[in-house]
Amino acid sequence: MRVTHLSLTDFRNYRTADVPFAAGANLFVGRNGQGKTNLVESLGYLSTLGSHRVSSDQAMIRKDAESAIVRARIEHDGRELLVEVQLNRSSPNRAQVNRGAIKPRELPRYFSSVLFAPEDLALVRGEPGIRRRFLDQLLIQRNPRFSAVIADYERVLKQRNTLLKSARASRVKADQLGTLDIWDERLVALGSELLDARLDLVARLSDPLVAAYRSVAGDDHHPRLLPQLTIRGAHVDDEDDEDDTAVTTSAGDTAEVFRGALAAVRPKELERGLTLVGPHRDDVLFELNGLPAKGYASHGESWSFALALKLASAELLRRESSTGDPVLILDDVFAELDQARRRMLATAVAGYEQVLITAAVYDDVPETLTAHTVRIEAGTIVGS
Repeated sequence: MRVTHLSLTDFRNYRTADVPFAAGANLFVGRNGQGKTNLVESLGYLSTLGSHRVSSDQAMIRKDAESAIVRARIEHDGRELLVEVQLNRSSPNRAQVNRGAIKPRELPRYFSSVLFAPEDLALVRGEPGIRRRFLDQLLIQRNPRFSAVIADYERVLKQRNTLLKSARASRVKADQLGTLDIWDERLVALGSELLDARLDLVARLSDPLVAAYRSVAGDDHHPRLLPQLTIRGAHVDDEDDEDDTAVTTSAGDTAEVFRGALAAVRPKELERGLTLVGPHRDDVLFELNGLPAKGYASHGESWSFALALKLASAELLRRESSTGDPVLILDDVFAELDQARRRMLATAVAGYEQVLITAAVYDDVPETLTAHTVRIEAGTIVGS
């Protein structure tokens, strides 16, 4: 899979932009703040339904505009698709494929990309919510149906929390909350499906992660991903507390364990007016050499782990997809690496059908990745 052309209207600092893409490596060069990242961010949105920089779609709409349009021509195996999304300030977003309307959540069916940026260091050093979001975005890329599962879970969770807060305010006893049992069953049904899918995903990432870490770090530091599930006792009280105990469950008993965990913590939930267990509070422990990467890994090791995680994701999508390689996007990555690691990364990505790279300094990027270079200045394509 590759992008052949990208058009933007009122996206970030681009009033309009039309950019042709080549197969293989595409390098976008320009000073910081000129719009390089905005270009690749738009493509990342098409495959993940989100930005790697902001949580709100509104931030991607140009100032004083009511909507932004991202339109990309995608080619795979001789077939071409026109994929479009319109981000709106005051109405639901809209999407099209070959001019036919689709639901925006269906976009990942048609385009797949994996983006790595300096912000991804937060995968290792940041809060649990960042890691949950990473897993869920990858789940959606592998199976877009999970976009609806996650949205339904969040809706049920919101309703359940509202009921818990109301019960706390009116001092209702636990045995008087029959309505809560109904929401519990919906939460268990949707949450168990999400939990099982995350566990399966973590297991499938393990081998590609080891290979990817070795390819970018040059060493084997035994990287591991260990699920930590609140239904098994992890992070029940404070999701910001680190717990280095690996917690796992089998697919067959997730719903039963989830149901039992909700019953066990119900008195505490009524005290706090908050749902305390479930996939919305889970985490994944990242380990290097048997120690938590968060708090123990050096800056270079953390950077290598985060990069390896994204390369492992790309490898997993490559293995499973019928549409070929995902488009690999490296946003301002090479400036953070020494010469040896730049060469290793260039070798690691060389086999992908299309790689998009942004850089402030042309010489930071290995020569093997500079064959098709586009220069950007103040939201304008100024040369190639």
